[in-house]
Amino acid sequence: MDISHLLNRQLAVWRTLTTDDGAGGQTSTRVQHGTVPAKVDQPSATEQMVAMQSGSGHSHNVYLQPDAPIRRGDELRGDGQVLRVLAVVQPSTPVYAKALCELTQEEGI
Repeated sequence: MDISHLLNRQLAVWRTLTTDDGAGGQTSTRVQHGTVPAKVDQPSATEQMVAMQSGSGHSHNVYLQPDAPIRRGDELRGDGQVLRVLAVVQPSTPVYAKALCELTQEEGI
């Protein structure tokens, strides 16, 4: 089964890159790691309740191709939204990947 016709957005994948600073420490920066087609949904009431019980900030489900290069800690950016990936799961038959994400917003001026 191909889900590509359902993926109606392009999201940029940003990943943290850590490098040594030469003085015994490290510097972390976010680097764009490409773009992926995706579909962004809000989680069901049950999924929100489970997330709250575990202390998670799960606010959106992002559906992707099963081989999408997404992992926990990445940021997905597009259409003015920044979604932090909390976990990536797949069904037993890898038809799609589902990223459990938290919508992050910048503080107002």
